Amino acid sequence: MIQTDNGLQFISHAFEAACERSGIEHERIPPWTPDMNAHMEAFHRLLEEECLGRMAFDSYEEAYQAVMEYMKFYNERRIHSSILDLPPHEFYKKAQTESLIIKEVRV
Repeated sequence: MIQTDNGLQFISHAFEAACERSGIEHERIPPWTPDMNAHMEAFHRLLEEECLGRMAFDSYEEAYQAVMEYMKFYNERRIHSSILDLPPHEFYKKAQTESLIIKEVRV
């Protein structure tokens, strides 16, 4: 399942068709309720502040490469205070073998 806002890219017939082809259930949050998508809103803020806002790109390929590098950093090296100060990849691996107690996140 994927949850999105009501941006033009997410209400398009092409996006819905891609979800159907991939067997993904698509759920949209109600308009004007960004708090219902708080985790993604927070991620987008970090992506803008820590990656996109610090660089000027000469091409789509350059921007794509920078985002892919940031995603790798975000998931494999950047610590997250809400998941025991671990990167998500490490937290996920640890959670497979241990019972972990994480901080309550208020949104």
